Amino acid sequence: MMENFRPKFTAADKARYGPWPPPPFREDRVKLTSPEELKSWILHEDDDLLVVNKSGEVVCHPSKFGPTSSLVGAAREYTGLETVHLIFRLDRETSGVVVMAKNKETASRMQKAVQNRKVGKTYLAFLTNRLEDTVTVDQPLGADEESPVWVKDKVRPDGKNAISHFRLLVATDAFTLARVEIETGRKHQIRAHAQWLNHSVVGDKIYGPDDQCYLDFIESGWTPKLAKKLLLRRQGLHCTQIDLSLIHI
Repeated sequence: MMENFRPKFTAADKARYGPWPPPPFREDRVKLTSPEELKSWILHEDDDLLVVNKSGEVVCHPSKFGPTSSLVGAAREYTGLETVHLIFRLDRETSGVVVMAKNKETASRMQKAVQNRKVGKTYLAFLTNRLEDTVTVDQPLGADEESPVWVKDKVRPDGKNAISHFRLLVATDAFTLARVEIETGRKHQIRAHAQWLNHSVVGDKIYGPDDQCYLDFIESGWTPKLAKKLLLRRQGLHCTQIDLSLIHI
């Protein structure tokens, strides 16, 4: 029954979601991670936790391209465990610290701590334009219904609360390096707040200079045209620190 399911799209839906069925993600754009490579990313490991420095080319959640096509799949292969629990995820093109639990008990404690805002997250963000000073963005986020990219969010009054602190580290007329601490963990939070500030993350295909960049990348991959617009092949966002000091593990 589900094999024949086809949603009914209006003209507006088709403009926003694209053709049906959507074009498959090309296997030649999938980063495979062997257990040996994953081992070189490990920052900490014990009986309960596996903490790694994720590459900016790797998706977190399992995909259809095999066990080594995602961070969780590669972690399963490395540990030999049937299940590895993501405590939180990073976007595919965001690199940095990711925490995984090796058992349900630890995963439950950690996920509750995240929900109760007892886990601190700090990022480095490479931003466009000069950020003149440290700034806190306390602006709710929700779906950007005007964008042709259906996963995109934006600041909107009826969104979910989201708080990001951008601390200026270094700036030129064209770029800024900022340390960003987030109090909430909304989808694309830093990227959406950075765009709202008019300081998009360099290399961001969705929240950068043009929504079409993402659609062009899905269709044709990385091209000289995209390189000219985006400057970086992936977004300049890296999770540098996860603070677990308030959790009793």
